[in-house]
Order: sequence, then C-alpha cells, then structure tokens
Amino acid sequence: MKSIISLFLALVFVPCLYCQELYFPPLQGNTWETVSPSSLGWCEDSIPALIEYLDASNTKAFIVLKDGKIVIEQYFDDFVINDLWYWASAAKSLTAFMVGIAQEDGYLTIDEPTSNYLGSAWTNMPVDQENQITIWNQLTMTTGIDDNVGDLNCFEPSCLNFLEEPGNRWAYHNAPYTLLDQVLENATSTPLNTFIYENLSLATGINGFFLMSDDNANVFYSRPRMMARFGLLMLNQGNWNGTPVLSDMEYFQQMITTSQPMNEAYGLLWWLNNTNTFMLPQINFTFNGKPMPDAPSNLYSAMGKNGQIINVYPDEKMVVVRVGDAPTNELFFVPNAYNNEICKYMGYIACTVQSDEILETKERWVSPNPVEQFLFIENQGENCKVNIYNLSGQLVLSSNWMPALDVSSLTPGVYIVEKQTKSNTDRERLIVK
Repeated sequence: MKSIISLFLALVFVPCLYCQELYFPPLQGNTWETVSPSSLGWCEDSIPALIEYLDASNTKAFIVLKDGKIVIEQYFDDFVINDLWYWASAAKSLTAFMVGIAQEDGYLTIDEPTSNYLGSAWTNMPVDQENQITIWNQLTMTTGIDDNVGDLNCFEPSCLNFLEEPGNRWAYHNAPYTLLDQVLENATSTPLNTFIYENLSLATGINGFFLMSDDNANVFYSRPRMMARFGLLMLNQGNWNGTPVLSDMEYFQQMITTSQPMNEAYGLLWWLNNTNTFMLPQINFTFNGKPMPDAPSNLYSAMGKNGQIINVYPDEKMVVVRVGDAPTNELFFVPNAYNNEICKYMGYIACTVQSDEILETKERWVSPNPVEQFLFIENQGENCKVNIYNLSGQLVLSSNWMPALDVSSLTPGVYIVEKQTKSNTDRERLIVK
C-alpha cells in the first residue's frame, strides 16, 4: 500500500507543480531582480501603513517576493542588507528540509528509532521506552518526553524523562528537536554546517550556519535574503531553478501536511494554516479555527521566537520574510498572532482582500486585546460562562457572562480566555497589560 501511495504522490506532486516561470537570483552576490507593486496591480496606497506597523513592532528586515522577484524590501534602524540575524525556531523548518535530503540520500529513514543514531541512554528512560521514539516523533513534536521541565533546551539525558507514549501527545519541546542535529551528523558522518553547505548552499546560494547558544539552543544565522531564498525553494517544491535539491515529493508533502491528530496546524516542523483547530507552544489547549484567520488557508510558515517568519503563499507565488526583535513585550515562541497581522496587511497590499471583508468575516468576541481593565465578551444570547487560565493551565478567573469583565486583578502577561456555552467552547489568547 505504501508503494502505491508513493507512486500516486510522485505522479501528482511532480517537482514543477507551480509551472508558472519563477525567477531565481544568482547563487552569489546581491543581484536580485525586482518588480514594482504597480506593475502587479497591487494597492500601493496600503504599503506605507504596513511599513509603519513593521517599524513600530521592532522589525529589522522585511522582504516580499512575487514569482521570485523582490517587490518590497525594507530595512529598519541601522540594520542593513548584509547583516546577520538569527532564525530562532524558524530554523526548525530548515532542519526538516535537511532531514528529507538525508533520507533521500539513504542516510536514514524517519521511521527509524532515534537510538539508531544517538545510541543507548540518550534519555533517562528504560531502553524499551527509549527505543520507541523515532525520528518522525522528533519531527512532529510527539516524542512523549516530559516538557514540564525548567529548561526546555536541556538535552542532557537527565532532562529527558518519560511522560507519554510516543505519538500520543503533541508538545513543543526544543530539546528533542535539537537532538535531530546530532542524528543528522551521526547518520551522515558529516558536521551539520558542512552537510548544509554541501547539500543546500552550493545549489541554492542559501548560506548560513548553526551556532550553539549559551542556553543550549542550536541557532541558525544568516542574512535575511537567505530566508527569502529558502522560502523560494519551498515555493518551487525543493527545486532551485531546475536543480532538484529535495526530489522526494512524498516527504515534501509530509512537511506541509498535518502530521498527527493532536495539532492539525503542525506538519514536519512547519506550521500550517488549513486547519479547523490548532495548538500553540507551552499552551495546553486546543483552539478552534486557523492559527492565522486572515491568511490564505494553504499558507505554510516557518516561525520563530520574537517574530522570525518565512511565509510561503503557494497560490499567490509569494514569499514573505520578517526578522527582528520581539514585536511586543511578550516573547512568544511562535508569533502566529503577529504574523496574522502581517498577513492581513499583505491582503490589503496585494488587493486580494478589502478591509471591510476582513471585518465582516473574522469573528471577534474578545475586546480589547491587549486589555488593561475591562474585557468585553460578545455573546449571542446563550447561557455563557467565562474562564481565564494562565499558561500553566491554572484557572485564575471565572464568571458567568456579563458584558464587561474586570480583569485588572490579573498580573500583566498572557492568558487563555475561554467562553463556554451549551453548544460550544471557544478559546482566545489574551494579553493583559
């Protein structure tokens, strides 16, 4: 059956599914063709509002590609085109791509136990439990390793304890992901940065390097245009200007397709938007809807802490990159709410949606957000209960529905507000200032 599915995918998802001609910049130098927004028929009057928003939200660089060509490229403050910046967790998506290359070249298979490449006792579990964890579990955040630890980056065996059977629980845990780097190195007998250079950089011009930080996170650094190149490579399904970099279309589709039932918005270290529900890091709740309601459903994203973003728009043949410092005082691992605002502005600019359309279609039942004192909660006349939880899942405020709820007693931070009716339960992330 697996071979039949593989043949079907190979026939349907051929390398040039997006056969409209794409532009690819030269492998070296800063030459990159541009195209004006006006020539695309875009609504140029909407661009200044986006630039102002990006500037006010601590952005360092912002790039938009259409058909591979640069439409918008903006740098802020003293940040310039060749400055390096970190990808944070957006590099998880790059790692997933490199695992696909390693599998295609026969170094590993993602269904294998991680122990095949890390040896025994890489966790603090009995051998039989440890051997159940696979590379696929690492790629999907379903290792079952306990993430209720003080340091999510600690990948020493003493930090990696059993909590749940692999595949039964989704939890965003940096330590098992970081160990994928060692899996790649041991499987290929090649240092990670060398493997990337030989199998990615030479074919695409995507230059950068992983560097271990003081808090045990392996962080990728590059210039912002390298992120744009990677987005363009993904837009063309792993093919760079006729050169196949990742030819395994079955694996490519796995990266950008729901990988497990707990979090529909997660593929193989990629964030997805074509979902009915989603989960977020360190928040043990399932939300209804899409992570980014104002973005196209088939958009997929590499996202990292402090707003490191690569958005790929398959239908629009567009790539959007944002790097910078945290857009607010809240240091979110995955900036889906901030990214949604960027997608909303891009909808205005590309004239794919009008502002009144968004206002009509997006359900807003909590306002204002962020809030300082009174929280207004929309209700359709049903009996309703309102619960507010902190990010540890503790109930901090509960009330029967009233038009305005006083939340001034809450410590400033991030919460989950839950609206319960007889027919439905909705949740939204809430920022209390």
